[in-house]
Amino acid sequence: MPTPITPLKIDKENRQITLAYFDQKSTVDYIGAVQGIPVCFDAKECATDTFSLQNIHPHQIAFMEDFERQRGIAFFLIYYTGRDTLYYLPLDHLRVFWERARAGGRKSFRYEELSEEFVLPKKQGILIPYLDMIQKDLDRRA
Repeated sequence: MPTPITPLKIDKENRQITLAYFDQKSTVDYIGAVQGIPVCFDAKECATDTFSLQNIHPHQIAFMEDFERQRGIAFFLIYYTGRDTLYYLPLDHLRVFWERARAGGRKSFRYEELSEEFVLPKKQGILIPYLDMIQKDLDRRA
């Protein structure tokens, strides 16, 4: 769902947008379909082994939960720069950390708390090979 852009200034002579900014927070980085399956994800980056939940916003969680209730797949892609590792974090795995924080626990999670099965393998010629992880995510839901 696109976010409204306000104000919008257009150079009428050159027919170009000269100023625009987002009026509201966006939802996620990608919304689409992969082989007919509705998919949404947000990409994050982390320089250390501790990922702060402040990097994820409540409106994103709400949007992703609604998306999954409509039979979509929602997840986060987290790039751990210090490890040069890309991680596929299913929404239900994130919810564990999210609920822990809401209950007064840690407001972050450590790399060691993540399941190794969702580390994205490096593949020649594929920048972010998340399609295999979507299949793995689907298989475990079945």
